[in-house]
Amino acid sequence: MTFTTLDQIFPGNRARIVGFTSVETNFRRKLLALGIMPGAEVEIRRTAPLGDPIQIQLRGASVSLRRSEAAVIEAEPVAAVVS
Repeated sequence: MTFTTLDQIFPGNRARIVGFTSVETNFRRKLLALGIMPGAEVEIRRTAPLGDPIQIQLRGASVSLRRSEAAVIEAEPVAAVVS
């Protein structure tokens, strides 16, 4: 399966976090403290007009990440449920 990074996913789409690329331990701890961990589903809500930061919805909370921070989070797109 092909994984992408969170900064490559367009607003309005959902993704499941699968891991992190090489990142320092302190930053990884901050991401985990925010709830950004493997298995979590996020929705890309919007990006700022100049593309940075990115707002994501995660377990009922809204989190903003710099594009460079989102680039270290590996994710797989989740298909939308059609009802």
